[in-house]
This record gives sequence, C-alpha cells and structure tokens, in this order.
Amino acid sequence: MFTGLVQATGKIAELREAGEGLRIVIEAGTFFDEDRIGDSINVSGVCLTVESFTETRAEFFLAEETLEKTWFSNLSKGQKVNLEKALKAEDRMGGHVVQGHVEACVEVKNIEELEKGWNMTFSMPEGLENYVVNKGFIAVEGISLTLTEVTEKSFSVTVIPETWKKTNFSEKKEGDHVNIETDVMARYAEKMIDREAR
Repeated sequence: MFTGLVQATGKIAELREAGEGLRIVIEAGTFFDEDRIGDSINVSGVCLTVESFTETRAEFFLAEETLEKTWFSNLSKGQKVNLEKALKAEDRMGGHVVQGHVEACVEVKNIEELEKGWNMTFSMPEGLENYVVNKGFIAVEGISLTLTEVTEKSFSVTVIPETWKKTNFSEKKEGDHVNIETDVMARYAEKMIDREAR
C-alpha cells in the first residue's frame, strides 16, 4: 500500500524484452540503497517488485497486463518516472490509500500555468465515471491529488509548485498519457450500498 506522496523520481536506464513482458532498470540516485529483493515500489502509479538492485539502480519486470493498461508500453530510455516505497506501519498517512493498481491510461488534454501552480485536465476514463467525483481523491502517475473539476468528458486537478518540481509532471505535455487509479474507498462504498439495496 502507498499514500501517493512521491519520494523521488528516477530515469529509465535500460529496457529489455522478456517474453511477452518487459524488463526495465530504473536509476534513481540513492533511492534504492535500503531496499531488498521482493520489495514493492510504486513506479508512476504501478506497483512493481524489485527483482535486483544496486545502490543506484533497481530492476523490475512489467507483465503483459501492465503494458496493456498503462503508458509503459511506450517507455523509452531516459524517461522520468515517479517513485514511492511501500507504506510502513509507523509512517504518516499524508495522501490517500493508493494500491498501485492502475485502472486506466488517460490523455493530458490541457496544462494551464496559474499564478501559483498548474491546472491539469485529463480525459475521462471510460467505465470509471462513477469513481471520479469533484473534491474526491485520484492518483495520477502515483500522485495523490484532489479533483477540482469534473465534467462528462474530463477531470481536472491543481498541481502545487512542490509537486510539479518533485514529480514527472514537469515533463508531461498535452497529448501525453498518464496512469490513473481511482479511490478504492469509493468501490467499497458502492459494494456496501449495493448489498443494502438487495
């Protein structure tokens, strides 16, 4: 489990085809120096397992399903990705519950620079409209964000300068794609309501 508070960014250092999947190596300074094989890392919204690592690099395997549901099928060397280690029991819950299970890949429709931050608008993911609600939570590229505007065809978030600086948002442009995960609490609430209605 994660909180959606990005701790570092890394760059794709290597990509190798591996059967129907892809094996990648991410370089991220000293971010991996305390990790162990088998640890879970949120990589731009995707929960991946550390297969091997050095002080500055870690290797991960991307399964076929991961490539189909995310923009990682278009990964290239040098691209920046967001990184967050799994939540420890004693950690502060600063964002919201993020599982690292990407539900959809959506397009960046508009980026507007504000006086203090940026407004980013994305296409509405088909089939997930009920879980994208104004003032609710959403994880975009693994980042915990509050929805500021929701329409039938899009949703928007406001990105503060600190988030812009510490994540890969600063490299995104209109037409790019991002990974999203809606708030899992909404799904639990929906299931409970469905049970009560029966």
